[in-house]
Amino acid sequence: MKKYHSGYVSLIGKPNVGKSTLLNTILGEKVAIVSPRPQTTRNRLMGVKTLPEAQIIFIDTPGIHKPKHRLGEVMVREARDVSREVDLVLFMVEPEQPHVGDTAVIEILKGLQKNVFLLVNKVDAVKRAHVLPVIEAYSALYPFREIIPVSALTGDGVDILLENIVKYLPEGPKYYPDDVVTDQMERFMAAEIIREKVMRQTEDEIPYSVAVEIVQWTEKTPEEGGGPVFIHANIYVERKGQKGIIIGKDGAKLKAIGTSARLEIQKLLGTKVFLELWVKVKKDWRSDENILRELGFK
Repeated sequence: MKKYHSGYVSLIGKPNVGKSTLLNTILGEKVAIVSPRPQTTRNRLMGVKTLPEAQIIFIDTPGIHKPKHRLGEVMVREARDVSREVDLVLFMVEPEQPHVGDTAVIEILKGLQKNVFLLVNKVDAVKRAHVLPVIEAYSALYPFREIIPVSALTGDGVDILLENIVKYLPEGPKYYPDDVVTDQMERFMAAEIIREKVMRQTEDEIPYSVAVEIVQWTEKTPEEGGGPVFIHANIYVERKGQKGIIIGKDGAKLKAIGTSARLEIQKLLGTKVFLELWVKVKKDWRSDENILRELGFK
């Protein structure tokens, strides 16, 4: 009888290299929000890929960067801590020569004593001849177990990646049922969806000083006949001017955010959703330990 393999795999790298996009592509479902802006992921996100011969538990971590506030410090620490706990580390880079941020990640890898794969992402956007010097440059910096070119956007290289991951995982049980793709609670995912829509609607007008808190979630149980879900969420910003940008003229931008978020949350929950959003100011919340704890950042 063929032995079953299972284990934990972390995705690390600089902000905005495509880690969350890759996770969504591997799982075939959206479990991580995606934005063209860096530092979108703030918490560790878990995704489960169940194969006939193995179960891979992926951990998507915040991008490793030089923190400018307490929230940034929490995010970087989270990425480092996760990589110490897993069986295998996937280090994702863009098809470019190593930058200072990349070498900083490699210094972290040197202290882990883990099997590490190098994933060169976005190879769909460059010629093969452009990728080879990149691979050579990274190979000179660290003894990667495997080097795999991938495209998180198109899925190129994902099958090869999964085959190689299974080879390095220990023998183990199936930790989650076949239909589980993430451990994230529905409330957390709804809050992340709302935050993603804020970022997309405001583009460069709002920096990453936005947080979302679900303050009320009401739904009927199956025994009560089921029915729509009523969600009340607060969108927090650091300054009064940012509040005005999110609300927009005559509330138009907030309405667009709410409509887009509601439709995606309905798809997530499989039921009708009524969504009420309020925008509030919490001055300098990213540097306030108490507020960070209230919002779920440890």
